[in-house]
Amino acid sequence: MASWSDFAVDEPRLADGIRLLMQQYGPGFGYLATVRADGGPRVHPVSPVITADGLFCFVIDSPKRRDLERDGRYALHSFPAEESDDEAYVAGRARPVTDDATVARLALAARAAPHADWRLFEFTVDVAMLARHERAATGGLVGEPAVQVWLDPAGATPQAARPTPHRTRAARHVRAA
Repeated sequence: MASWSDFAVDEPRLADGIRLLMQQYGPGFGYLATVRADGGPRVHPVSPVITADGLFCFVIDSPKRRDLERDGRYALHSFPAEESDDEAYVAGRARPVTDDATVARLALAARAAPHADWRLFEFTVDVAMLARHERAATGGLVGEPAVQVWLDPAGATPQAARPTPHRTRAARHVRAA
């Protein structure tokens, strides 16, 4: 399981593209998918916090927090962009952050409400994907998207967790474990 910072060192342009899509509206904004107790998916909007230290999320007392506490698997997808159909996706495991100094520093930086019942999670990165869609002058999409996929070289990402990249006319970068 790679940290966000490990991933960003390995693939800085891909990490920057994903970060830009996650933060396209200012603070982070995306959809968090977790695994319910019955094995089904649960999806909620969240505000991920991306720093040089990692990918984090403050999660209030809720079903999604209980999902992460019970089964740390997650997938995070960028909120749809207004100006394009570009999309970003990361998946891995969430783990609670227990270091009080880290929690306090990120809470201050992200302006997390001090009296809310939230817990800070760090998200590791097993797989990351960025899809860029080319638009014609008329506004329609041209061809298939250019897709970049990164797989944690140190991990054995289950096939089901890997996104299925589309064939593209443009160069496609895929790094497999």
